[in-house]
Amino acid sequence: MSSFELRDLHNDSDTLAENVFRQIQLAIVRGEMAPGSKISEPELARIYGISRGPLREAIHRLEGQKLLVRIPHVGARVVSLSHAELIELYEIRESLEGMACRQAAERMSQEEIDDLRRVLELHEQDAAFQAGVGYYQQEGDFDFHYRIIQGSGNRTLAKLLCDELYQLVRMYRLQFSATPNRPHQAFAEHHRILDAIAERDGELAELLMRRHIGASKRNIERHYKETLATSSKTRGDS
Repeated sequence: MSSFELRDLHNDSDTLAENVFRQIQLAIVRGEMAPGSKISEPELARIYGISRGPLREAIHRLEGQKLLVRIPHVGARVVSLSHAELIELYEIRESLEGMACRQAAERMSQEEIDDLRRVLELHEQDAAFQAGVGYYQQEGDFDFHYRIIQGSGNRTLAKLLCDELYQLVRMYRLQFSATPNRPHQAFAEHHRILDAIAERDGELAELLMRRHIGASKRNIERHYKETLATSSKTRGDS
């Protein structure tokens, strides 16, 4: 086999591994692979038609994104944060994204700000948002939060929030985005944050972002309380 054929074979393997990584990542973020569920390598290899080597590489990358956790003597499982762990994650977001927002107000170019307004226009046109049943959840450059973090120009913040924790945060943002009234409230909050950035008011931009994420954190806390109350009532009635 020639060196060109070997290179093509390697590239095909890399492409397959990347595709499988993205498919499993999306299935976890969307909740199609249930939180806490055990990962079966033979089953995933069969489903995705991939050998164990590239699959293990994908699993390792998903562990790096905090979407999978490896438990001694059990193996890999889909992440399932406790209530306390989830609140801690949002406290980290509140602090770090607030800082990113202040820096974005100081550093984003006018072109980047204009692009961000177009992103919000796209969000407003989303069918789920207009129906009041969810918020636009595409990732990367289509994500309001992602664009602000990148606009901060702070590479350490970007690594933490747009790489290491990004998909884990997306998983829970998606899970709680359909709370009644929250999509339109979040959209209005996004507009106020962007206005502060456009006015180069870093202090206000940081305050508004912290309030925005704080509101999401309180939404999660209400959800847990309601779930606990419903569970207690069900046990009491049985």
